[in-house]
Amino acid sequence: MPNEVHFWSQFVNNIKSPLGLILLQIISILLVSRVFGTLFVKLKQPAVVGEMVAGIFLGPSIMGALAPGFSDFIFPKNSLNNLQFLSQIGLAFFMFIIGMELDIEKLRKKAHNAVVISHASIVFPYFLGVTAAYFLFEKFAPTNVGFTAFALFMGIAISITAFPVLARILHERGLTKSSLGAIVISCAAFDDVSAWCILAVVIAIAKAGGIGSAIFTIALTIVFVMIMLILVRPLLKKICNQFEQSDDLNKNLVVIVFFVMLLSACITEVIAIHALFGAFLAGVIMPQKTSIRNLLMEKIEDVSILMLLPLFFAFTGLRTQI
Repeated sequence: MPNEVHFWSQFVNNIKSPLGLILLQIISILLVSRVFGTLFVKLKQPAVVGEMVAGIFLGPSIMGALAPGFSDFIFPKNSLNNLQFLSQIGLAFFMFIIGMELDIEKLRKKAHNAVVISHASIVFPYFLGVTAAYFLFEKFAPTNVGFTAFALFMGIAISITAFPVLARILHERGLTKSSLGAIVISCAAFDDVSAWCILAVVIAIAKAGGIGSAIFTIALTIVFVMIMLILVRPLLKKICNQFEQSDDLNKNLVVIVFFVMLLSACITEVIAIHALFGAFLAGVIMPQKTSIRNLLMEKIEDVSILMLLPLFFAFTGLRTQI
Protein backbone atom coordinates (compact mmCIF):
# COMPACT_ATOMS: atom_id res chain seq x y z
CA MET A 1 0.00 0.00 0.00
CA PRO A 2 2.74 2.56 0.80
CA ASN A 3 4.41 1.70 -2.53
CA GLU A 4 1.14 2.34 -4.37
CA VAL A 5 0.73 5.70 -2.62
CA HIS A 6 4.33 6.62 -3.46
CA PHE A 7 3.87 5.62 -7.11
CA TRP A 8 0.63 7.61 -7.40
CA SER A 9 2.16 10.74 -5.82
CA GLN A 10 5.16 10.43 -8.16
CA PHE A 11 2.81 10.03 -11.12
CA VAL A 12 0.89 13.19 -10.15
CA ASN A 13 4.13 15.13 -9.63
CA ASN A 14 5.35 14.11 -13.09
CA ILE A 15 2.14 15.37 -14.67
CA LYS A 16 2.40 18.63 -12.73
CA SER A 17 5.94 19.25 -13.98
CA PRO A 18 6.14 22.19 -16.45
CA LEU A 19 6.72 19.92 -19.45
CA GLY A 20 4.16 17.29 -18.45
CA LEU A 21 1.53 19.95 -17.74
CA ILE A 22 1.95 21.86 -21.00
CA LEU A 23 1.85 18.61 -22.98
CA LEU A 24 -1.40 17.66 -21.20
CA GLN A 25 -2.80 21.13 -21.93
CA ILE A 26 -1.88 20.87 -25.62
CA ILE A 27 -3.52 17.44 -25.91
CA SER A 28 -6.69 18.67 -24.16
CA ILE A 29 -6.94 21.84 -26.27
CA LEU A 30 -6.31 20.06 -29.59
CA LEU A 31 -8.87 17.36 -28.81
CA VAL A 32 -11.63 19.73 -27.70
CA SER A 33 -10.79 22.27 -30.44
CA ARG A 34 -11.10 19.59 -33.10
CA VAL A 35 -14.51 18.55 -31.78
CA PHE A 36 -15.88 22.11 -31.62
CA GLY A 37 -14.17 23.13 -34.86
CA THR A 38 -15.78 20.25 -36.74
CA LEU A 39 -19.15 21.03 -35.17
CA PHE A 40 -19.03 24.69 -36.19
CA VAL A 41 -17.90 23.83 -39.73
CA LYS A 42 -21.01 21.64 -40.05
CA LEU A 43 -23.02 24.64 -38.86
CA LYS A 44 -21.48 26.65 -41.77
CA GLN A 45 -19.34 28.70 -39.39
CA PRO A 46 -15.53 29.21 -39.44
CA ALA A 47 -13.56 26.60 -37.50
CA VAL A 48 -11.80 29.41 -35.61
CA VAL A 49 -15.09 30.25 -33.87
CA GLY A 50 -15.32 26.66 -32.66
CA GLU A 51 -11.74 26.83 -31.38
CA MET A 52 -12.51 29.94 -29.33
CA VAL A 53 -15.67 28.27 -27.99
CA ALA A 54 -13.49 25.27 -27.08
CA GLY A 55 -11.34 27.59 -24.98
CA ILE A 56 -14.42 29.01 -23.27
CA PHE A 57 -15.60 25.44 -22.60
CA LEU A 58 -12.25 24.51 -21.02
CA GLY A 59 -11.98 27.79 -19.12
CA PRO A 60 -13.54 29.14 -15.92
CA SER A 61 -16.91 29.88 -17.53
CA ILE A 62 -17.95 26.23 -18.10
CA MET A 63 -15.41 23.59 -17.07
CA GLY A 64 -14.22 25.76 -14.19
CA ALA A 65 -17.81 26.05 -12.93
CA LEU A 66 -18.82 22.41 -13.49
CA ALA A 67 -15.57 20.72 -12.41
CA PRO A 68 -13.36 23.32 -10.69
CA GLY A 69 -10.93 20.72 -9.34
CA PHE A 70 -10.34 19.19 -12.77
CA SER A 71 -10.00 22.63 -14.39
CA ASP A 72 -7.50 23.85 -11.78
CA PHE A 73 -5.50 20.64 -12.21
CA ILE A 74 -5.10 21.00 -16.03
CA PHE A 75 -5.09 24.79 -16.32
CA PRO A 76 -3.64 26.27 -13.11
CA LYS A 77 -3.23 30.03 -13.43
CA ASN A 78 0.53 29.94 -12.95
CA SER A 79 0.92 27.68 -16.02
CA LEU A 80 -0.97 29.81 -18.56
CA ASN A 81 2.03 32.03 -19.36
CA ASN A 82 3.88 29.10 -20.92
CA LEU A 83 0.83 28.23 -22.99
CA GLN A 84 0.49 31.84 -24.07
CA PHE A 85 4.10 32.05 -25.29
CA LEU A 86 3.72 28.84 -27.27
CA SER A 87 0.47 30.02 -28.84
CA GLN A 88 2.06 33.37 -29.77
CA ILE A 89 4.91 31.59 -31.56
CA GLY A 90 2.39 29.50 -33.51
CA LEU A 91 0.47 32.64 -34.41
CA ALA A 92 3.67 34.36 -35.58
CA PHE A 93 4.39 31.45 -37.95
CA PHE A 94 0.82 31.61 -39.24
CA MET A 95 1.05 35.35 -39.91
CA PHE A 96 4.32 34.67 -41.76
CA ILE A 97 2.41 32.27 -44.03
CA ILE A 98 -0.36 34.83 -44.57
CA GLY A 99 2.27 37.39 -45.54
CA MET A 100 3.79 34.98 -48.05
CA GLU A 101 0.39 34.29 -49.61
CA LEU A 102 -0.27 38.01 -50.08
CA ASP A 103 0.12 39.00 -53.74
CA ILE A 104 2.18 42.20 -53.73
CA GLU A 105 1.43 42.99 -57.38
CA LYS A 106 -2.33 42.94 -56.80
CA LEU A 107 -1.92 44.99 -53.64
CA ARG A 108 0.36 47.58 -55.26
CA LYS A 109 -2.41 48.59 -57.68
CA LYS A 110 -4.86 49.09 -54.84
CA ALA A 111 -2.58 50.27 -52.01
CA HIS A 112 -4.23 53.70 -51.92
CA ASN A 113 -7.67 52.07 -51.62
CA ALA A 114 -6.46 49.82 -48.80
CA VAL A 115 -5.08 52.79 -46.81
CA VAL A 116 -8.25 54.84 -47.27
CA ILE A 117 -10.59 51.94 -46.45
CA SER A 118 -8.60 50.87 -43.37
CA HIS A 119 -8.51 54.33 -41.82
CA ALA A 120 -12.11 55.09 -42.75
CA SER A 121 -13.08 51.88 -40.93
CA ILE A 122 -11.23 53.11 -37.82
CA VAL A 123 -12.58 56.66 -37.56
CA PHE A 124 -16.28 55.99 -36.89
CA PRO A 125 -15.93 53.19 -34.29
CA TYR A 126 -13.05 55.10 -32.69
CA PHE A 127 -15.26 58.10 -31.97
CA LEU A 128 -18.00 55.76 -30.74
CA GLY A 129 -15.48 54.31 -28.27
CA VAL A 130 -14.45 57.78 -27.12
CA THR A 131 -18.13 58.70 -26.67
CA ALA A 132 -18.76 55.52 -24.66
CA ALA A 133 -15.82 56.43 -22.42
CA TYR A 134 -17.73 59.49 -21.22
CA PHE A 135 -20.40 57.23 -19.68
CA LEU A 136 -18.00 54.50 -18.45
CA PHE A 137 -15.19 56.58 -17.01
CA GLU A 138 -16.39 57.00 -13.44
CA LYS A 139 -17.27 53.34 -12.94
CA PHE A 140 -14.47 51.53 -14.80
CA ALA A 141 -11.42 53.81 -15.06
CA PRO A 142 -8.42 52.95 -12.85
CA THR A 143 -7.74 55.46 -10.09
CA ASN A 144 -4.54 56.92 -11.57
CA VAL A 145 -5.77 57.21 -15.18
CA GLY A 146 -7.20 60.47 -16.50
CA PHE A 147 -10.17 60.78 -18.79
CA THR A 148 -8.10 61.60 -21.91
CA ALA A 149 -6.03 58.41 -21.72
CA PHE A 150 -9.10 56.33 -20.83
CA ALA A 151 -11.12 57.74 -23.75
CA LEU A 152 -8.31 57.21 -26.25
CA PHE A 153 -7.84 53.63 -25.07
CA MET A 154 -11.59 52.94 -25.35
CA GLY A 155 -11.47 54.21 -28.91
CA ILE A 156 -8.69 51.75 -29.76
CA ALA A 157 -10.50 48.86 -28.06
CA ILE A 158 -13.63 49.48 -30.14
CA SER A 159 -11.96 50.13 -33.50
CA ILE A 160 -9.17 47.52 -33.56
CA THR A 161 -9.34 44.67 -36.08
CA ALA A 162 -8.94 41.06 -34.91
CA PHE A 163 -6.08 40.54 -37.39
CA PRO A 164 -5.33 36.85 -36.60
CA VAL A 165 -9.02 35.87 -36.62
CA LEU A 166 -9.61 37.64 -39.93
CA ALA A 167 -6.51 36.04 -41.46
CA ARG A 168 -7.57 32.57 -40.27
CA ILE A 169 -11.08 32.93 -41.75
CA LEU A 170 -9.72 34.16 -45.10
CA HIS A 171 -7.18 31.33 -45.20
CA GLU A 172 -9.85 28.78 -44.36
CA ARG A 173 -12.07 30.11 -47.17
CA GLY A 174 -9.16 30.14 -49.64
CA LEU A 175 -9.37 33.91 -50.15
CA THR A 176 -5.87 34.98 -49.12
CA LYS A 177 -4.56 34.84 -52.71
CA SER A 178 -7.54 36.69 -54.22
CA SER A 179 -7.74 40.45 -54.88
CA LEU A 180 -10.43 40.81 -52.21
CA GLY A 181 -8.39 38.85 -49.69
CA ALA A 182 -5.28 40.94 -50.40
CA ILE A 183 -7.16 44.19 -49.79
CA VAL A 184 -8.85 42.88 -46.64
CA ILE A 185 -5.58 41.59 -45.15
CA SER A 186 -3.82 44.83 -46.04
CA CYS A 187 -6.57 46.92 -44.45
CA ALA A 188 -6.31 44.82 -41.29
CA ALA A 189 -2.52 45.27 -41.24
CA PHE A 190 -2.83 49.04 -41.63
CA ASP A 191 -5.50 49.04 -38.90
CA ASP A 192 -3.24 47.17 -36.50
CA VAL A 193 -0.21 49.35 -37.11
CA SER A 194 -2.31 52.51 -36.73
CA ALA A 195 -3.88 51.18 -33.52
CA TRP A 196 -0.51 50.28 -31.98
CA CYS A 197 0.84 53.73 -32.84
CA ILE A 198 -2.21 55.35 -31.22
CA LEU A 199 -1.71 53.06 -28.22
CA ALA A 200 1.86 54.37 -27.94
CA VAL A 201 0.40 57.89 -27.74
CA VAL A 202 -2.08 56.75 -25.07
CA ILE A 203 0.70 55.17 -22.99
CA ALA A 204 2.77 58.35 -23.27
CA ILE A 205 -0.19 60.42 -22.07
CA ALA A 206 -1.05 57.99 -19.26
CA LYS A 207 2.54 57.98 -17.99
CA ALA A 208 2.78 61.75 -18.44
CA GLY A 209 6.04 61.20 -20.26
CA GLY A 210 5.22 63.49 -23.12
CA ILE A 211 4.39 62.71 -26.71
CA GLY A 212 8.04 62.30 -27.72
CA SER A 213 8.17 58.55 -27.03
CA ALA A 214 5.07 57.96 -29.17
CA ILE A 215 6.54 59.94 -32.08
CA PHE A 216 9.76 57.95 -31.68
CA THR A 217 7.80 54.67 -31.90
CA ILE A 218 6.00 55.78 -35.06
CA ALA A 219 9.26 56.95 -36.65
CA LEU A 220 10.98 53.65 -35.84
CA THR A 221 8.09 51.74 -37.37
CA ILE A 222 8.27 53.70 -40.63
CA VAL A 223 12.07 53.28 -40.82
CA PHE A 224 11.82 49.54 -40.12
CA VAL A 225 9.17 48.98 -42.83
CA MET A 226 11.25 50.93 -45.36
CA ILE A 227 14.39 48.91 -44.51
CA MET A 228 12.49 45.64 -44.95
CA LEU A 229 11.01 46.67 -48.31
CA ILE A 230 13.97 48.52 -49.83
CA LEU A 231 16.99 46.62 -48.46
CA VAL A 232 16.02 43.22 -47.05
CA ARG A 233 13.55 42.21 -49.79
CA PRO A 234 16.03 42.57 -52.72
CA LEU A 235 18.71 40.83 -50.66
CA LEU A 236 16.41 37.88 -49.97
CA LYS A 237 15.48 37.69 -53.64
CA LYS A 238 19.15 37.59 -54.62
CA ILE A 239 19.93 34.85 -52.08
CA CYS A 240 16.92 32.75 -53.18
CA ASN A 241 17.86 33.08 -56.85
CA GLN A 242 21.38 31.89 -56.12
CA PHE A 243 20.10 28.80 -54.35
CA GLU A 244 17.56 28.06 -57.09
CA GLN A 245 20.15 28.35 -59.86
CA SER A 246 22.39 25.88 -58.06
CA ASP A 247 19.46 23.49 -57.40
CA ASP A 248 20.49 23.48 -53.77
CA LEU A 249 17.42 24.25 -51.68
CA ASN A 250 19.12 23.17 -48.49
CA LYS A 251 18.71 23.84 -44.82
CA ASN A 252 20.95 26.90 -44.85
CA LEU A 253 18.44 28.90 -46.89
CA VAL A 254 15.58 27.81 -44.62
CA VAL A 255 17.64 28.93 -41.61
CA ILE A 256 18.25 32.33 -43.23
CA VAL A 257 14.54 32.85 -43.90
CA PHE A 258 13.57 31.77 -40.36
CA PHE A 259 16.22 34.10 -38.97
CA VAL A 260 14.76 37.03 -40.95
CA MET A 261 11.25 36.18 -39.73
CA LEU A 262 12.23 35.86 -36.07
CA LEU A 263 14.41 38.97 -36.17
CA SER A 264 11.60 40.96 -37.80
CA ALA A 265 9.13 39.75 -35.17
CA CYS A 266 11.60 40.58 -32.39
CA ILE A 267 12.21 44.12 -33.69
CA THR A 268 8.52 44.97 -33.97
CA GLU A 269 7.94 43.57 -30.48
CA VAL A 270 10.73 45.78 -29.12
CA ILE A 271 9.37 48.79 -31.02
CA ALA A 272 5.98 48.02 -29.37
CA ILE A 273 4.08 47.36 -32.60
CA HIS A 274 3.76 43.61 -31.79
CA ALA A 275 5.70 40.60 -33.02
CA LEU A 276 2.82 39.44 -35.24
CA PHE A 277 3.23 42.42 -37.56
CA GLY A 278 6.95 41.71 -37.89
CA ALA A 279 6.30 38.08 -38.82
CA PHE A 280 3.63 39.17 -41.30
CA LEU A 281 5.97 41.73 -42.89
CA ALA A 282 8.72 39.11 -43.20
CA GLY A 283 6.29 36.95 -45.16
CA VAL A 284 5.30 39.87 -47.38
CA ILE A 285 8.89 40.60 -48.44
CA MET A 286 9.57 36.97 -49.38
CA PRO A 287 10.32 36.74 -53.12
CA GLN A 288 7.26 35.82 -55.18
CA LYS A 289 7.10 32.64 -57.29
CA THR A 290 10.18 30.90 -55.89
CA SER A 291 10.66 27.28 -54.88
CA ILE A 292 11.75 28.28 -51.38
CA ARG A 293 8.38 29.98 -50.87
CA ASN A 294 6.50 26.74 -51.60
CA LEU A 295 9.00 24.73 -49.57
CA LEU A 296 8.55 26.92 -46.51
CA MET A 297 4.77 26.87 -46.76
CA GLU A 298 4.81 23.08 -46.91
CA LYS A 299 7.05 22.88 -43.85
CA ILE A 300 5.26 25.45 -41.69
CA GLU A 301 1.60 25.47 -42.72
CA ASP A 302 0.40 22.12 -41.38
CA VAL A 303 2.17 22.36 -38.01
CA SER A 304 1.13 25.99 -37.54
CA ILE A 305 -2.53 25.67 -38.56
CA LEU A 306 -3.32 22.21 -37.21
CA MET A 307 -1.42 22.26 -33.92
CA LEU A 308 -0.08 25.63 -32.78
CA LEU A 309 -2.80 27.98 -34.03
CA PRO A 310 -5.70 26.29 -32.18
CA LEU A 311 -3.72 26.90 -28.98
CA PHE A 312 -3.91 30.65 -29.55
CA PHE A 313 -7.64 30.80 -30.21
CA ALA A 314 -8.43 28.36 -27.41
CA PHE A 315 -6.21 30.39 -25.08
CA THR A 316 -8.34 33.44 -25.90
CA GLY A 317 -11.36 31.49 -24.69
CA LEU A 318 -9.53 30.21 -21.61
CA ARG A 319 -9.07 33.81 -20.42
CA THR A 320 -12.77 34.58 -20.90
CA GLN A 321 -14.98 34.76 -17.83
CA ILE A 322 -18.60 35.07 -18.93
